[in-house]
Amino acid sequence: MTDSRPSTAAPPSSRVPHWFLPAVFFLLLSILLVLPFFWLGTASGHDFEFHAANWFDVAYQWKHGTLYPRWTSWTNHGFGEPRFIFYPPLSWVLGAALTILLPGPAVPIVYIVLVQTFAGLSAYVLLRNLASRHAAILGAAFYAMNPNALLITYMRSDFAEQLACAFFPLLLLAALRLANLLGDSHTRSSTVLFAVSFAAVWLSNAPAGVLASYSMALLFSCVALFERSWRPLLWAGGGLALGLGLTSFYLLPAAYEQRWVNIGQALSAGLVPVENFLFTEGNDPEHTWFNWIASISAVSLMLVLGLTALASRRFSAVSTRPERQRATSMALLLLGTAASLLTLRVTLPLWTYLPKLRFVQFPWRAMSVIALVAAYFLALAVERPRGWLWFAVLLALSVPLAGFQVTNTWWDDDEMPTMRGAVTSGTGFDGTDEYDPLGDDHFDLPAEAPLVRILAPGDEQDSPAPKANVAVLRWSPEHKEIHVDIRTPGRVALRLLDYPAWRVLLNGKRISPEHPDNSDQMVIPVEPGSSDIRVDFERTRDRKLGLLLSTLSALLAAFLLASRRRKSDSRVLRNRLSAVD
Repeated sequence: MTDSRPSTAAPPSSRVPHWFLPAVFFLLLSILLVLPFFWLGTASGHDFEFHAANWFDVAYQWKHGTLYPRWTSWTNHGFGEPRFIFYPPLSWVLGAALTILLPGPAVPIVYIVLVQTFAGLSAYVLLRNLASRHAAILGAAFYAMNPNALLITYMRSDFAEQLACAFFPLLLLAALRLANLLGDSHTRSSTVLFAVSFAAVWLSNAPAGVLASYSMALLFSCVALFERSWRPLLWAGGGLALGLGLTSFYLLPAAYEQRWVNIGQALSAGLVPVENFLFTEGNDPEHTWFNWIASISAVSLMLVLGLTALASRRFSAVSTRPERQRATSMALLLLGTAASLLTLRVTLPLWTYLPKLRFVQFPWRAMSVIALVAAYFLALAVERPRGWLWFAVLLALSVPLAGFQVTNTWWDDDEMPTMRGAVTSGTGFDGTDEYDPLGDDHFDLPAEAPLVRILAPGDEQDSPAPKANVAVLRWSPEHKEIHVDIRTPGRVALRLLDYPAWRVLLNGKRISPEHPDNSDQMVIPVEPGSSDIRVDFERTRDRKLGLLLSTLSALLAAFLLASRRRKSDSRVLRNRLSAVD
């Protein structure tokens, strides 16, 4: 590696962008990653049904005019839940678009290929600023095919976290530029690029967003310590604030409305950090077995990180590298070391007391950070004489690991057609514990229920239901209209769970619906005669405020970029005038 930072600009005579051939290479690697799908079916990992349900539900709502869903139509077998308020949008937007464009079995294949190709390309863009071209390609290839990527692809099917990992390299690149570690002077555009990348991680996966937040805080703290200055922390604070502002349309409602759901179920048995440190054994053999597989993947990444860091000789006492490059390597080594320590039980106090860190659930999720730092040091090691042997060794180790995961996951040819059929047939999907409205137990909801059912009055629950004429005038994802003609008092039970964002009007007057004893199903008492019921999913105050903050943040980001362009144009004009003089 030369002393000067490698230039990413293509030679003037080149007609092909410098990133094009690497992108083709990463595309081929990603296709290689999904080859088992073509003869074994769909790898149905732990989270597959959850994400596939999101995709089909969102696609269904798009067809009914709801462009940004908040309430699901088909979870809890049609009773719904406020899942899309709490789950970040980027992965389900991409997945839903693919379900519309492609046949079902092709959707997860194309999703993985697109995301992993992007992961390789974003890692290449990062490493090209830190290493030579061939080293950047090999380091990025490792990142696209690292053990964590294999685990997500074959055994976890966490498509949202996979997308977040693809944005991580761009976030790190923006952070290094913002910290002035790449030789560029700090500019307003650096703050904007950092904020946008940070927001992209949060809008992909919330646990990844938490890890990214703590990782960036540690990185900038290291830089501030090296430089003995508070300025890097001020830059980071501005970038993080702007990034969180951009995500406010999602993050603010997700944080505020947790009080309306059973969010504590996200930390139920088996999902807490103390049960998922490396090589932890529990009472569930399947959980223990998977934890060991994840632990082996994490340890392999730690070994790659440690060995390549030593091989790079970046920390040698006789190193002639510029101080900025040594500072970059030291900061990233500390970041990788901290992420590695987070996977061990010794860090339990951090998981217990640091805000929101416990919602990451699985300490081995820190592999997303370890893998990126390992890719960086691998690129440095590759630059040394015979450094390409590193990649050959890693390839020889990765193939058995991939083969082991392929043979230990669940493959299903009919997974996607079955999930699509759950929508077309109207049977819907299972709900989730943590997004169940407060006071409800979704396991008590009937798997098959009509849109509207007439019940006897509350004080005559054991009596037969009165006869009535019911007309469902509208039943869209966020709007319901029902007309009821009934001769005696009764109750109208809707196939819908109650939630504070629902506004219920009975003959034009707002009311609070009743609920059965064992669920939060919406039940509306009606008097004899004709009744018009209208139920609409309102935009609550927290959603309005979140949208306003995101809009203001986007305008601020646009202003910062525009002012930078004006400043650049003024500098060019002054240079031209000086040349004329």
